[in-house]
Amino acid sequence: MARQRREIPPCSKTYGFPIYCAAWVPLDLISAAAEAAAEEEEEKGEEEKEDKGKQVGGEGSEGEPSPSQKGDRLLVALGGGGGEGRSGVPNALVVSEFDLASRSLSDQPVFRMGTDAEVPYRMAVHPGRDGILCSFPKGCRWFEWDFPESRESHKLALKSSEKKMAPLEDGGLQLALTFNAEGSTLATGGEDGHLRVFKWPSMESILDQTGAHTIVKDLHFSLDGKFLVSLGSSGPCRIWDLTSSTAIASLPREDGEVFGFCRFSQSTDNNQMLFVTAMHGDQGKIVSWNTLSWKRMGAKKVVRDPISAFNVATDGKLLAVGTVEGNIIILNSDMQVHTIVKKAHLGLVTALVFSQDSRALMSASFDSTARVTLIESRKSNGLSMLLIVFVVILAILVYLMKWKGVL
Repeated sequence: MARQRREIPPCSKTYGFPIYCAAWVPLDLISAAAEAAAEEEEEKGEEEKEDKGKQVGGEGSEGEPSPSQKGDRLLVALGGGGGEGRSGVPNALVVSEFDLASRSLSDQPVFRMGTDAEVPYRMAVHPGRDGILCSFPKGCRWFEWDFPESRESHKLALKSSEKKMAPLEDGGLQLALTFNAEGSTLATGGEDGHLRVFKWPSMESILDQTGAHTIVKDLHFSLDGKFLVSLGSSGPCRIWDLTSSTAIASLPREDGEVFGFCRFSQSTDNNQMLFVTAMHGDQGKIVSWNTLSWKRMGAKKVVRDPISAFNVATDGKLLAVGTVEGNIIILNSDMQVHTIVKKAHLGLVTALVFSQDSRALMSASFDSTARVTLIESRKSNGLSMLLIVFVVILAILVYLMKWKGVL
């Protein structure tokens, strides 16, 4: 019997190169900045042409909202490639559009920029409207958003910036890049174990620690920006106080554990907690830590495959795990399974990112595909479970009453 061809859903697209990094584009902030700049230009001649300006404006001068303003379209940024050599696989940065109504990624990218022989391995999108920082094998480069006068999302582009990134331009491959929530601080972690923290955009050094780990694999700021967690290829997690620029805690592994990813999150009581993924044999689990005492709170086994990607929603209500088998597991904050997408990708999942409102999860893979999974509410399922429990209890009561001769 002939093997059936795998059907690719509209929410998934292939881009022709292994994807190593992905992020959501803060389109609303970029659009607002473009509109503000346009208004500023228009206001320059208002005093001299006030009457004419009123005529030109007229009724409905604000116009209909463009697709980028309606909120039904989201933009994603992707980076990757085949690396150096003559593999024939391009290295590129891509911006693609996701339509919420049709649940589909655009067939063609909104924007595509080749990066010559250098592959973008990591990216950090500034939470405001500044641009994207990308990590290449030899160092980092900064890219700015180029928004057209029409302010339409399908024409958004990136352009190389002249901004000097002196400490990072020739600092080698950075395996971890992250901004704090406000976008005022940048942290980078190198393949050489060098940890750096800078004020943004001045690039004034806050912390410069060589040998923080053998290799810095992951970094994340606490929600209030006071702490930074760093994680290496071996050994414990380290917690850094950015006020004193010192390490204040070391979070040890249990025997046989290998840490993978780290994320601060908001707990249900509005406090902070820290999640760290760990492999223990063939079991993938999520370990939680108290951020006041830095004591281990507990661990939950979630998968049997190695974890290759991990992230937490901004509001802390959802967590996502990606595996080397291409599976995606979305969990509630109490570690109960919310959604499982088996074989979301044919290759290992390289990146997982929740949208700002937590209604969508973007995933990317070494198999050259990107996918957006919409997250459905599970409230109705909860009511269904209560109904099922009620029916079962009622059936048991009826049975007991019949057995005693009451009915």
